[in-house]
Amino acid sequence: MVDYSDRIKELEAEMAKMQYNKRTQHHFGLIKAKIAQLREKQEKRSSGTGVSGGGYEVKRTGDATVLLLGYPSAGKSTLLNVLTNQESEVGAYAFTTLNVVPGMMKYKHAKIQVLDVPGIVAGAASGRGRGKEVLASMRSADMALIVVDATWPEELGSILKEAFDAKFRLNKKAPDVRIRRTHKDGIRIGRTVATPDLNNETVVDILKEFRINNADVTIRSVIDADDFIDCVEANRKYLLALIVLNKIDLLTEAQLRAVRAQVNADLCISAKEKIGIEEVKEAIFQKLDLIRVYLKEPTKPADMDVPLIIFRNATIRDLARKLHKDFEKKFKFARVWGPSAKFPGQRLMLQHTLQDTDVVEMHLW
Repeated sequence: MVDYSDRIKELEAEMAKMQYNKRTQHHFGLIKAKIAQLREKQEKRSSGTGVSGGGYEVKRTGDATVLLLGYPSAGKSTLLNVLTNQESEVGAYAFTTLNVVPGMMKYKHAKIQVLDVPGIVAGAASGRGRGKEVLASMRSADMALIVVDATWPEELGSILKEAFDAKFRLNKKAPDVRIRRTHKDGIRIGRTVATPDLNNETVVDILKEFRINNADVTIRSVIDADDFIDCVEANRKYLLALIVLNKIDLLTEAQLRAVRAQVNADLCISAKEKIGIEEVKEAIFQKLDLIRVYLKEPTKPADMDVPLIIFRNATIRDLARKLHKDFEKKFKFARVWGPSAKFPGQRLMLQHTLQDTDVVEMHLW
């Protein structure tokens, strides 16, 4: 049976020896396309031999879902416990958590599901240490909270590599690229922005590497070869992420400054000593970009004590779906008071985008 790992390593080694510049840009793009193709074949081969790629099954609940991602014994279980009052088993040894342990964090009226999954290890994306299951569970999450042991900061690079190899793109927006296959006329490329790291020759050759010989391509955002390959494969998950440096109680102030700079951490905490926990909650809330919407019934005042929590840029349609599975189907119109309305009680339809502190009155058939 064919094993593509050696060929992938050869191509990666070839890239490592090359200096990236305008002259080598095209060759870099081709190598990356070949690696992506080989990884896809390797994944299909693994699936065919019974290696599971499915994630741990956890029912989504609450207003958003956050996954704790990190090496074994990074302190994820302790962090879950202090964030949610959930009793996840804690131990000073690796692989304490063998299944997903869910908890609910309540903060500013939001109910945020937090999942503690088994720690990942180097090679997780290819299946080592149940890594495929752990990484696949990220697909149902809205954010990854990457927990790094402050005494082992070098683990962050490995975590980010495994997430990248498992087709996750952290803290990135999906590129605005359209690829429409056609039956003739070759590959035609249109752009609305300049892409200095991706020329037309590279676009064409990447597509041909994926056996696409006829297509209309429209590029509307600044991208490079990696981004374009992601668009061709169209199976990436773009996910918010925060990097949390844990166990800072084990470092001196000087060591902490050096480590924080090394990993570019968003937050420095000690879950065990409950240092920085409120800052973590606030950072999660802000990163998820949640807003508050208040509901009212016709002829009655709005309930201003308990808001409904939704994501920013949500529409009335999103609100209707969250309230009840039948509300979208039975929707007649809504009246809105607040920042998104042109005047108090404006009559609006499903496609209207809501803003923080809006008051909404739903009318159904």
